[in-house]
Amino acid sequence: MYVFPFVVKAFEMEIIPAERIVAQIGSTLILTCNTTGCASPSFSWRTQMDSPLGGKVRNHRTYSTLTMNPVGVVNSHSYLCTVICGERGKKEKSVKVELYSFPSDPIIDISPSLVAGEPAPVICKIPDVYPSHHLEVLLKKDGQVLHEEYFLDDDSTNTETKTVTYTFHPMAEDAGKEITCVARLPIADMDFEPKERTSSQKLNVNFGPQNTVITASPSNSPMEGDSLNLTCVTQSNPPAQIVWSKYLAEESIQHVIKNNVLFIPRVHFNDSGRYICEVINLVTNKTEEATVNIVIQGAPVITKLSIEPSTTVQEGQNVSIQCSAESNPPPKIILRRKSDNADIGTSSARSIFLPSVMFQNGGDYECVAENKYGNSKSEITLNVKYGPKNTMITVFPAALKEGETVTMKCTSSGNPAPVISWKKKKATGEFEKISKNATITIQNLKSQDLGLYECEAYNQFGKEEKAVELYVQARLEEPDQMIPFIIAFSSVAAVAVPAAAILIYVSRQAKINGSYSLVKALRLKV
Repeated sequence: MYVFPFVVKAFEMEIIPAERIVAQIGSTLILTCNTTGCASPSFSWRTQMDSPLGGKVRNHRTYSTLTMNPVGVVNSHSYLCTVICGERGKKEKSVKVELYSFPSDPIIDISPSLVAGEPAPVICKIPDVYPSHHLEVLLKKDGQVLHEEYFLDDDSTNTETKTVTYTFHPMAEDAGKEITCVARLPIADMDFEPKERTSSQKLNVNFGPQNTVITASPSNSPMEGDSLNLTCVTQSNPPAQIVWSKYLAEESIQHVIKNNVLFIPRVHFNDSGRYICEVINLVTNKTEEATVNIVIQGAPVITKLSIEPSTTVQEGQNVSIQCSAESNPPPKIILRRKSDNADIGTSSARSIFLPSVMFQNGGDYECVAENKYGNSKSEITLNVKYGPKNTMITVFPAALKEGETVTMKCTSSGNPAPVISWKKKKATGEFEKISKNATITIQNLKSQDLGLYECEAYNQFGKEEKAVELYVQARLEEPDQMIPFIIAFSSVAAVAVPAAAILIYVSRQAKINGSYSLVKALRLKV
């Protein structure tokens, strides 16, 4: 019988990467510790100086990882991986982690305001360098070394941004040439790329502004409504910023535009004034100015026609009517109410004051402005709101008989138009609403129709009431006949002074015994 030999693998380990690794600060680094020939290994990691690991350990069946994410200065150590495999013993291996940081190209900062003959700083920044004592920086102009700097004595223990500053004296012939910053990080026995980084920036030598002029098209005295082009021309490098300013009396309005043309598609009278073109070279910090006077001519334009506090007011308020216009030459202004064609005022700008306005002041107002080029008109309406006034009751016909038809009509003025309603006084003394119409009609007049009737005129600004009473007066002392009287008595309660009109209508009837007394009309509260 043949027996196969049983082969036992030797207990071995390895660490990946082996012995030495160069890593950039900020990147991710994974160290792996592998075993063979051990079914259940036990892993542990430590630094040779027993410093913190600065990473995260994950143990698997036959291998273990130490992950550093991100890599920092604290990871600049030799890391030792220990593997124990029961009775088969223990093994250890180490790897040295060496760090550097050289992540990006230099940053050159050269002032955009370089002027020939004026010194200016050139600044070169190298971001997040480590170890900085190896750093070398050179400043060149078209290949010629202007300045070089070394950081041999720097003892920084972390990444730092290093700055090199050089005072540069530009000349006119330097325009278009390049300033280059060369940064090198040569570290012996460290294999990484790149070890040299560069950045360049072109130079621009500037001058001006000078010889600044303004041209106005079609002219500096255009007619109102025409277009106007104001063009400002100057000599400057780089192209200058142009600021247009317009001065009118004490008011200053400034227009900033991106080019040298100020275009007004339709000029108005308020566009008249002195315009200044200020040219600014932000590089040379020099300015120059040119001016032009613009005078707009034409027929008047009404700029304001208003009623204060509003076009709709309540009777008794103070009202101001304002009308103004502009033109060149200055206009004559006439403000009047159209209904009576009366001039209220004549002025270049006038405010008309109506104290405690009355409803009679309402209506359309007209403003007329004129000069040698023409005239302009505008209208506005003053709407005066007021409560009911002049409320009246009329009774028809003039001679009444029992059994006839009586018509009573109530009229009143107001704005808005008053709402009319009728009430009749009951025997209890209370009033009962009988109609929402201005006119009421009593068919077949009877004794129960007698009594006090009240008409009320109402809107949101007030109310006015008026009353009329129908009643029977005492009979005459005649043996064979009596004379009943149906009397209509009216009073206006809103003004508290009764205005009574007594209408007496007589009809002869058969003899009736008894006596009657006159019922006085009631005074009503407003």
